[in-house]
Amino acid sequence: MHELLITTGNKGKFVEFENFFKELPFQLLSLKDVFPNGIEIEEPAETLEGNAIIKAMTVGKRSGKLTLADDTGLEVDALNGAPGVRTARFAPGTDEDRWRKLLELMKDVPDGKRGGVMRCVIAIYDPNDDKIRTCTGVMKLSIAREPKGELGFGYDSIMFNEESQKMHAEETTDERNRTSHRGKALIKAKEVLLAEFA
Repeated sequence: MHELLITTGNKGKFVEFENFFKELPFQLLSLKDVFPNGIEIEEPAETLEGNAIIKAMTVGKRSGKLTLADDTGLEVDALNGAPGVRTARFAPGTDEDRWRKLLELMKDVPDGKRGGVMRCVIAIYDPNDDKIRTCTGVMKLSIAREPKGELGFGYDSIMFNEESQKMHAEETTDERNRTSHRGKALIKAKEVLLAEFA
């Protein structure tokens, strides 16, 4: 059984990875499993891909393990692609503080102009060959006027998934795996893991 280190401190995200990779011959490790005292990871890049690569390489080199990192950004058309690479740091505080700030900024944006995408870039780093593989997934969405749904995390309760025609926070695990930004990137990552590391 191969070990695969997932570089996230977000429990909801780690559960998504566990569900997605459950049939693969990999034992998933969290950052807490490998670095119980924590690890400082800088995210200085101006792109999602850049940050995913930095995270995967930093943690992979420190741990010596096959490492998977992702960076995800919400790109809203009416805000010229913001919050983008700063999605997780869009406002101080909680997830709710961040999506409330977004709704406030968009309060005067009409219904037909509330579109955007959620983009996820996954980087897989193997310290044995010092190579990076990247996979990208995109979900087309529109921003709702108020939150709806109890599932998920982050901005999920204000995002309407154009493909599933449901609020992202109301989707089943199967729907997420098929149609979400992370699900689409994970499908490609799974192919890379099976082809090169299983």
